[in-house]
Amino acid sequence: MNVPQQPDHASRPPTRTPLSEGVRVRVLCAAHGDPLAAAELAAVLGERQRAGLEPLPADPVGALPGLLRSRRPEVRSLAPATRRLLLIAAADQHPFATRGYQRAVAAARLDTGPLDDAEAAGLARTTSAGVVFRDPWTRITAYETASAADRREAHRLLARVLRGEGEAPHRSWHRAAAALGPSRRLAAELRASAHEARAAGEHALACGLLERAAALTPDPRERPRLLARAAADAWLSGDGDRARRLAAHGDVDGMSGVLALRAENATEAFDALLAAAERGLARGGEHDTDTAAHLVARATEAAIYTGDLRRCREAAAVATRLGIAVPGTLGGLTAAFEGRYEDARDLLRAAAGRCGPGVDPTALIHSSMAALLLGDHTRAASAAVRAAASARALGEPATVPQAMEFRAYAEFWTGRPRSAGAATLEALRQAYATGQDNGACHLQAALAMFAAVTGDEELCRARAEVARAHALEHGLGLPAALALWALAFLDLSTGRYAAAASRLRALAGFGPGHGHRAVRHLATPHYVEAAVRTGDTRVARSAHADYDRWARVVRSADDLALSARCRALLATGHEAADHYRAALDLHAGGTRDFERARTELLFGGALRRLRRRTEARDRLHSALEAFEYFGAPHCAAEARAELRALGASVRSSAGAPGTSGLLTAQQLTVARMAAEGATNREIAARLLLSPRTIDHHLRGVFNRLGIRSRIELVRLLAPEE
Repeated sequence: MNVPQQPDHASRPPTRTPLSEGVRVRVLCAAHGDPLAAAELAAVLGERQRAGLEPLPADPVGALPGLLRSRRPEVRSLAPATRRLLLIAAADQHPFATRGYQRAVAAARLDTGPLDDAEAAGLARTTSAGVVFRDPWTRITAYETASAADRREAHRLLARVLRGEGEAPHRSWHRAAAALGPSRRLAAELRASAHEARAAGEHALACGLLERAAALTPDPRERPRLLARAAADAWLSGDGDRARRLAAHGDVDGMSGVLALRAENATEAFDALLAAAERGLARGGEHDTDTAAHLVARATEAAIYTGDLRRCREAAAVATRLGIAVPGTLGGLTAAFEGRYEDARDLLRAAAGRCGPGVDPTALIHSSMAALLLGDHTRAASAAVRAAASARALGEPATVPQAMEFRAYAEFWTGRPRSAGAATLEALRQAYATGQDNGACHLQAALAMFAAVTGDEELCRARAEVARAHALEHGLGLPAALALWALAFLDLSTGRYAAAASRLRALAGFGPGHGHRAVRHLATPHYVEAAVRTGDTRVARSAHADYDRWARVVRSADDLALSARCRALLATGHEAADHYRAALDLHAGGTRDFERARTELLFGGALRRLRRRTEARDRLHSALEAFEYFGAPHCAAEARAELRALGASVRSSAGAPGTSGLLTAQQLTVARMAAEGATNREIAARLLLSPRTIDHHLRGVFNRLGIRSRIELVRLLAPEE
């Protein structure tokens, strides 16, 4: 009997987990933007590292033997005098720029002429500011090819010359790099220098000093606290992978819970943060009280991200028992979740008002968030911009993406979706680069909404899918609900009313990673519209009653206007028209211009049905003009359809005349990048999309413009640039 041969599965290489988007961005950062180095580093990552479940290797240089092996012969072929100069320059720049090279060369009375050989070889060049290496890997190679003794000598030389004001942290770094073994005195100096570096906003340097102090201290009990403080500095400096590695060795003050909130499961982060707060307060002391308050605030934030009211109440109960005041924004959201709208309003107003000079970035972010919830978009945008600027000035890039997120929301609601999209895309890159995958999930959901408004259906669905997949896996109800809202608005603006109503009803779903009460509340005006168009208004009336109660408590012109619009949708005939007029009067005192345009669109349709043709035409033309300005083609198409039903003449193409009017916002962005000479892969990297998606967009561009090549694209777009 012949037995058919089975395929030899064992001989096939195992399928590897694809790099998550956040890991891909961080690998490229670790490789200093070098694609070959990034590919080599990606190849040595384990499955959990590729999925983002574990941090990247502590020493990317050690993980890249092939890259360094190719660079070493160039450096080793140089004369000893040239190599010594390159070593001093490299030690002065890597991993921290200490700006002591020229003083060190002068102090050692070295001839800089031999550097001409390095310049002739294309490895480095001399400028008035010092030595500039060809690339970071050449600098690293110049350092690691030297002997340990030569490296220590270079560090001692640099330490001797760094005696100026504010140079103590850099001097300590070089002294520690030249140390041969443990030293209690040097460890104490490093701790003091780390404090000075932190005060100057140099968190990466502070982290390095504390790591070295932990290695040099002879007291093993001191190491966990040093590493925990180093983890906090690593986090603030934007190095999430280093922070996670360090927190695993020295988890003091709940740092692991803070990191989990930003990149891991939010429900687990909540439990870890609350437990750490109670442990910290049990120790006593003013520092521990402040730390406990910080951790309770972060735990409340985790509960809000999950959408879990039970956890919000648990955090509030712990805060009360410990005598800790939760930040006003988080307390206000918790009160709003429970329906205590007057309490929520008072807490949010207090938080929104804390945006004066000298306020730290986190407090400014809370001010922006509170202002958004109160409907004060101008203050929200201002506080968010100041928060981002303050975070940059303090050397805290990890804080910047969250600030930019709330700035984007403010811009979006005030009718600038393209500007909001650009700001959010930049924040998304920074969130991934700093190891904040949960923050990136929020931003993906926001981008899905922006794509829905600007009519890019494919991009909206792609962004929403990414956000929802991550949210469900990490217990994040807020971005999951935002992504669902984006899909619902896409349905609403394209006439799929039953699907929109179904999605918006699902926003009330409760539980980590599913729905979210705050988003359901914010989406109420869209839900009422979808429900009315499907003829099922029972639940919509109840939702509107709750929304109207909030609007009357807060007295936001925009919320009152949207409540009046809901009332108009739920009414008929001349009564509806009166409510629409009231809504537009209220919109005049608000800032949500996009929703004002939607109110005009709905009012125009109601007037058409009442046979008030002239007023209907005026309202619809106004709405159409606004939608074209906002770049919202689906909403503009609705306005045109209503105008055609009136028998009014309308333009046939969306937007302004010219090429840009034929393309969606995303297609136009891709087209302009391609016209500037960027490859599909380069465009994909800049927009955080796959090359396949970019290829699809370009095919759509070519079809819409009736062209066949990039050369024709350049010719078409050149006049518009």
